[in-house]
Amino acid sequence: MSTLTVDINADAGESFGRWRLGHDEALFEHITSVNLACGFHAGDPLTIQQSVTLAKTHGVAVGAHPGFADKAGFGRRIVQASAAEVYADALYQIGALKAFLDVASMSLHHVKPHGALHWYALANADICAALAEAAREVNAPFVALAGTNMVEDAVQTGAQVVTEAFPERAYMQDGSLAPRKLAGSSIHDPDLAARRAVKMVTGETLDTLDGGSIRLEAQTLCIHGDNPEAVIIAKAIRSALTANSITVQAF
Repeated sequence: MSTLTVDINADAGESFGRWRLGHDEALFEHITSVNLACGFHAGDPLTIQQSVTLAKTHGVAVGAHPGFADKAGFGRRIVQASAAEVYADALYQIGALKAFLDVASMSLHHVKPHGALHWYALANADICAALAEAAREVNAPFVALAGTNMVEDAVQTGAQVVTEAFPERAYMQDGSLAPRKLAGSSIHDPDLAARRAVKMVTGETLDTLDGGSIRLEAQTLCIHGDNPEAVIIAKAIRSALTANSITVQAF
């Protein structure tokens, strides 16, 4: 019997009004947890409600995906904010999602920062701590980028920390994700993403975009819902993990 277990998560619920993004309904068939936009960088009340219902239908655990209040930039632009502001904004967004989860008789599974807020936390220990403390206050695990200072910064707050890696994103030697402006930063080949996923769980080394290599210890693997190949990548990753006797389930 396999001793290795991993969660597959995806960023989703990112539509807004008449604007649609992602393939959530098809994607939810292949993942075990989801990070739902909470209305700041994407999403709206109806989208949150529909996403929670969809997750419940597929047996997918639901986590909050708080971001900067920047819909025009999809939360991928840094908004200068204090740790106190980040903490309050995170709680506000978590609370919005949690209301819908309560109605659906579901629990909040985790908290994971989105986009530029994630990068802001990676570069600033006080911001990371503010986000981790928000997660701790609502008794939810905090998802941090494996192999970076985010993990230790979050652990020091007393929060439960889950390490994450990205099979369909390239890495730099310092453990950070390769900037999207660089060629090859996003991976669209399902087979390549699947091979990388297995290495991330088994502890094998990965080549980095800047010519080095890294080894990650991931408890959850993320697929970006806005990746055009998200569904086939998710399917390929889950198949590869299963073929390598790795159990796939929510952490």
